[in-house]
Amino acid sequence: MASGLDAKPASPAEPPKTAPPRSSARRSVVFIVLAGILAIIGASAAGYYVAMRPVILRIAVGPPNSDDLKVVQALSQAFAHAHSQIRLRPIQTDGATASAQSIAEGKAELAVVRGDLSVPKNVQAAATLRKNVAVLWVPPVMKGKKAAAKITKIAQLAGRRIGVVGRTPANVDLLKVILQQYGVDPTKVEVVQFATNEAADAIRSQKADAYLAAGPVNSKITADAVAASTRDGRAPTFLAIDSAEAIAQNHPMYDASEIPAGAFGGSPDRPEEEVKTISFSHHIVARKDLSETTVAAFTRQLFAIRQTVMNELPLAAKIETPDTDKDAFIPVHPGAAAFIDGEEKTFLERYSDIIWWSLMGLSAMGSIGAWFAGHLKKDERSNNSTLSERLMEMLVAARHSDSTEELDHLQTEADDILRDTLHCFEQGTIQEGALTAFNIALEQFHRAVADRKALLMNIPHLQRAAASLRATGT
Repeated sequence: MASGLDAKPASPAEPPKTAPPRSSARRSVVFIVLAGILAIIGASAAGYYVAMRPVILRIAVGPPNSDDLKVVQALSQAFAHAHSQIRLRPIQTDGATASAQSIAEGKAELAVVRGDLSVPKNVQAAATLRKNVAVLWVPPVMKGKKAAAKITKIAQLAGRRIGVVGRTPANVDLLKVILQQYGVDPTKVEVVQFATNEAADAIRSQKADAYLAAGPVNSKITADAVAASTRDGRAPTFLAIDSAEAIAQNHPMYDASEIPAGAFGGSPDRPEEEVKTISFSHHIVARKDLSETTVAAFTRQLFAIRQTVMNELPLAAKIETPDTDKDAFIPVHPGAAAFIDGEEKTFLERYSDIIWWSLMGLSAMGSIGAWFAGHLKKDERSNNSTLSERLMEMLVAARHSDSTEELDHLQTEADDILRDTLHCFEQGTIQEGALTAFNIALEQFHRAVADRKALLMNIPHLQRAAASLRATGT
């Protein structure tokens, strides 16, 4: 009869069940969340860098050695020395017409143009560089020379020779506008032009009966030309443009203006009393597609630094804000209008949407990270529950095991479970009470393994004792 102590054939040891990795999953989630946050911070930093880095604007201006070019070069240097957000890069041209063409063709973002010339349709005014007045005068006849009929009115210029200071065709066109207003056929007068550096000598040589100059009231070129017309202590006769308002009505690029008494100095004053005339402006214009923020920053810097430039170049004192009326001949750029009207947006106002969306993105990333963390903890708690159940299964298996090798495998798996459980406890996914229960189960398992191993080690002795008893009984 077989004894109950007979050992059962040893069954092959089952491979230990490994717990799913959890620390790697946690690290992956943390990495994803951190990567998202860093991406948002990086994008915000890049946006701030792009918004705050200096903007270089090309400005077309000419002709060479002109006052306009000198003013723009002085402004460019002042902007650079002040480390301003806007920097200027002058592009020298042959004159206002060439400058207008440059900005029309997209070769420049800014340009200095003459208001009474053809202005490109794709530009708007950012500032008025200077205002110019038309000056018409007749020099006195030299003593000893037979005098022709005295010229006191513009209408008397018919059939006369008129000298125009400056070789630009725009000044000739200006003369034609004036003559036509007074019924003088431009083809009935002889027009001769002088370079600005030749005007004084030409006037002294009496190359014409009357002269026209266009420039600022305090223009040195005009003042020198007028001074050259003074003979034997006699000042020239200035011709008033009494119909200036009518000209301005018919030609919106011109305005009615006055030449103050004594504007050109001398004794007696030149002129002796105020003279009516017409004026036009040189404008700094910007492309319409140039952002309002950029133009507003340029206009703000221009008027902030004008005083500094004036100390070195008095011509900068002529810079003025542009006409903001809706019916202005050259419409003002919205960016310049925002500065002039005190409606320029601050940094926060300009980029509030970007900042808000960045904060929302960070908040969303934080919420997603919290959800992943909670989801991960839920999975870890589920995994821990699975580990506890597995430990109980191993406890039962240990009590019925017939192989020390199988018990060793179970012991190794128990060590792995213990390590993972302690890791979960450190991460906060296992409460202290659950850890206590786990320790009790683990202690029972170790006792079961120890008892089973002791039993298996005593089985050979028991089998020999049983065999001896059977032999004695027979």
